[in-house]
Amino acid sequence: MLPHERYFRLLPKTHPGHAVLRMAGKEIRDRASRHFSGRMLEIGCGTKSKGLLVGEFVQEHVGLDHVDCPHDKSKIDLFGTAYDIPCPDASFDCVLSTAVMEHLEEPQRALNESARVLKPGGCALYTAPFFWHLHEEPRDFFRYTRYGLEHLFRQAGFEVIEIKSLSGFFTTFGSAWGYYLRKFRWGPCKWLINAMVWTGNHVFPWLDRGRLRDEKFTCMYLVVARKPSAAHGK
Repeated sequence: MLPHERYFRLLPKTHPGHAVLRMAGKEIRDRASRHFSGRMLEIGCGTKSKGLLVGEFVQEHVGLDHVDCPHDKSKIDLFGTAYDIPCPDASFDCVLSTAVMEHLEEPQRALNESARVLKPGGCALYTAPFFWHLHEEPRDFFRYTRYGLEHLFRQAGFEVIEIKSLSGFFTTFGSAWGYYLRKFRWGPCKWLINAMVWTGNHVFPWLDRGRLRDEKFTCMYLVVARKPSAAHGK
């Protein structure tokens, strides 16, 4: 089994975020295959599972997370924060950060720091939510429109290559519905709730096609941005 296939196997089909995370994983992998190379920094790496998705496109995967990270810390290479990355300027060829920006009190400051450690011409790949429930409280601060994301990245000096909606209305609704149903997943109801979430994970993405797809209700965005090269900046 290939590494990226293992990544998708890690996502239980009865998890309410299954469809969304699977979509995001496919898009992250696709963009990394086009834009990533060399040395990669993952900001908010957790268990570094994203290495299964993009590891084949880079020579080194350096994972950064904070000391109070709620995940297994054994895979973390650098302890720091999105505001204070313990590396010199221009240390990395690419930066990956998924589902982190909503947990940052000062997203602009974090993007400025990301640009600092990225080499000229290097690429940054981020995901950020638009419609998503409260999670990891109380450290859940923002939701982003595509226009807000474009502003923040440009303010940090990035060239925005692409901002992509990762779902339409139905997938977003299905995910929210699944997360809501989880509160009833106990005792004899557990099997029924799991079945309903599993069904939603298959049916709602199928509906999210053609004329029915409305990306104004996307659950999250994917951003691909580049730090201008030295030559371009002259």
